[in-house]
Amino acid sequence: MSKVGINGFGRIGRLVLRRLLEVKSNIDVVAINDLTSPKNSRLPAET
Repeated sequence: MSKVGINGFGRIGRLVLRRLLEVKSNIDVVAINDLTSPKNSRLPAET
């Protein structure tokens, strides 16, 4: 399994993450780097 990080969580970063979650890929997103607060990212909370 490949591990990747997304640098920038704007329109394209969100589209990349959404696509990776839709298809059952061998890619594991381990980090997201962005300027805004994680509270504003509209991601589900980690459980």
